[in-house]
Amino acid sequence: MITAKRYETNGNESGTQDLPSSLFECEINEAAVHQSVVTYLANQRQGTSKTKGRSDVRGGGRKPYRQKGTGRARAGTTRSPIFRGGGVAFGPHPRDYTKSMPKKMKRIALKSSLSSRAKNGDVLVVDDLDFTEPKTSRFAELLKNMDAYDKKVLFVVEKSDPIIVKSARNIPGVYVTLGNMVNIYEVLWADKIVFTQSALKLAEEVFAK
Repeated sequence: MITAKRYETNGNESGTQDLPSSLFECEINEAAVHQSVVTYLANQRQGTSKTKGRSDVRGGGRKPYRQKGTGRARAGTTRSPIFRGGGVAFGPHPRDYTKSMPKKMKRIALKSSLSSRAKNGDVLVVDDLDFTEPKTSRFAELLKNMDAYDKKVLFVVEKSDPIIVKSARNIPGVYVTLGNMVNIYEVLWADKIVFTQSALKLAEEVFAK
C-alpha cells in the first residue's frame, strides 16, 4: 500500500494517508506517458502563425527591368522571395496541430505518472480547507509547514472555490485545479502534488475506472 503524508488545515502533520491503489499503484508505462505529454502540448498550440507568400504581398505587378541585356537574372516581379519586400518562401501557414489518443491510454498515462510521483513521496494529502476569506499569508504558511513553499505545487481541490484560488494566486509556482480535471502535464510539472481529502476521493471516482 502506497501512503502519503497527511496534514491538518494549519499544515501540521497528522500521520499518513493510504492512497487508492487504483490510481497510485499502477505499472508505469513510459511510452503512454510520453505520447500523452506530446498530445497535450500539441493541443495547446493555436496554429495561427502565418507569413505572406509571393502571391500575397501587395505590388510587384510590373516587370522590374527588361528581360535581356542587364546582366542580371531574369525577374518578372519584385515580390519574389529573393527580393527585399518580397514574399516568404516556405513560411508557416495556419494549420491544425491537434492530436488524439485513446481514452484508455490517457488514463494509463495519468495513473503511471501519479504512481511514479507517489512512490517518490511527492504526493501529499491535506484536510479540506475551511478558509472563510481569501488569505494569502495563511495559504503560504500552510505550504511552508508542508515543506512545499518555494516549489512548484499542484494543489487539487474538489470544486472551484474562489477563496482558495485568490489565496493561492499571488504565490509563485502554485496552480490550483479540480480533482476531475487533473492532467498528466500538470502532474509532471509540479514538484509537489497536494490533494485535499475530497479531491482525492473525486479523482478516484473519475480516473480509477
